[in-house]
Amino acid sequence: MRLSLWRRLKFIFQVRKSLPFLKDFFTSEEVKRSHKGLSVVLFLTYLVFPFDLIPDFIMGLGIIDDLSVLAFILQQLVKMAPESLKDKYGLRSV
Repeated sequence: MRLSLWRRLKFIFQVRKSLPFLKDFFTSEEVKRSHKGLSVVLFLTYLVFPFDLIPDFIMGLGIIDDLSVLAFILQQLVKMAPESLKDKYGLRSV
């Protein structure tokens, strides 16, 4: 089952929920090591190759592509998370 776009975006922009989720994701015994490794690779790839579709010097718009990439990475983590973590943070689709 898929979450609605609105719930996903709401979760991504609620940093107070996202950061604890990330901590729990990387410290959980339930999350496969391969998923944790893939997540680290995604984050590192973004940091090493911060390709911008919209240049950051364009006021206000330059951050949109950065947020999109980070939202995509966080969404992938949510998809890879075990059901117990999804339940804890209210990320299961109804």
